[in-house]
Amino acid sequence: MKIAIVGYGRMGKKISEIIRDRKDGDTIVTIDKFSPDADYKALDAESLNGVDVAIDFSFPDAVMTNIETYIQQGINVVMGTTGWYDRMEDVKKMVGSRIGFIWSGNFSVGVHLFSRIVSQAAAIFNKFPDVYDEMMYEIHHKGKKDSPSGTAMMIGDLINAQLDKKDKIVTERLDRAIEPNELHVASVRGGYVPGTHVVMFDSLADTIELKHTARSRDGFAMGAVLAANWINGKKGFYNIDDFMNEVL
Repeated sequence: MKIAIVGYGRMGKKISEIIRDRKDGDTIVTIDKFSPDADYKALDAESLNGVDVAIDFSFPDAVMTNIETYIQQGINVVMGTTGWYDRMEDVKKMVGSRIGFIWSGNFSVGVHLFSRIVSQAAAIFNKFPDVYDEMMYEIHHKGKKDSPSGTAMMIGDLINAQLDKKDKIVTERLDRAIEPNELHVASVRGGYVPGTHVVMFDSLADTIELKHTARSRDGFAMGAVLAANWINGKKGFYNIDDFMNEVL
């Protein structure tokens, strides 16, 4: 399979390392115009010639133009770039059955296994609404630009979907008592932490915690490469849950 890496920041570099280290036949044929790498080529029809799948970790402002290029060239896509979700319906219509397209705000396999564990746990704790209360916090490095993380919001939505008593996520500082229907998702920024997410189920008698800690970006990059292998040859619009459902 021939892969184009579109966006050569920290994730793009890590993805290229993983592809080269795996030595399973995948070939990097182009790295896009944002790259200072020697493999530099502009993102255009010529640079994408022969590409099967593009792994896109570029910029929100470039996403729609990039997608149009992929469709024109018949190239399947792993979309890891965030910040375009307000155009989700537009992208679905654009993609249709023309190409294969899979997106996620987080391609870490571990995070998605963690999410499923949390969802199942929340369903269990929903049986004891008067005993346990739920909350969540996440920690990321000082360079992270959003707060809370997209992953935290995703997990928060999964929790609330299983709890009859909660239907709202609050992320701001609270100078008041939290309402029974609110799930507080708190954020801490500093240092060099790749990403930590903790879900707490708390009662007067005890506390049960579920925690995912990323040690590096390797898990995120590996998930994107696995998703590229999965989407290769497919047509249609998918998200990471479709991939995980098939694997599991």
